[in-house]
Amino acid sequence: MNTSLNLLAYFIYLPVVIILTWYVAHTLFRNSKAFMLDIFHGKTDIALSTNKLFETGFYLLNLGFALLIMEIVADIYNSRSMLEILSYKIGGFSIYLGIMLFFNLYLFFRGRRISRERARLAEALKKIPGNNETK
Repeated sequence: MNTSLNLLAYFIYLPVVIILTWYVAHTLFRNSKAFMLDIFHGKTDIALSTNKLFETGFYLLNLGFALLIMEIVADIYNSRSMLEILSYKIGGFSIYLGIMLFFNLYLFFRGRRISRERARLAEALKKIPGNNETK
């Protein structure tokens, strides 16, 4: 086993997964502001705060997972085996990130749908004669 190749593999893996996580999070949460504003009916403070909390959780979860799967147990004898191991690790992490991206999108769309249903229900309650309360 060539220890210097193992160390080099770690030095390649870490920046790649960190940059990949940052790119996905940056893209997702920059574009999700519109969903949050819609969900919270234009209340900017709470929408942006919630978006930032989701972003922080996204970073913690994904970087934590990247560090958890970082261990390379196979012996690295040459650059070819290092490339194969890194492609497997980074490829697997990319698939995981893609799943997390779509899971977050699902949450945003679900929140938006629930928010719109509640707004429609509130409007319908206002139209009922003798109903002065809105919940």
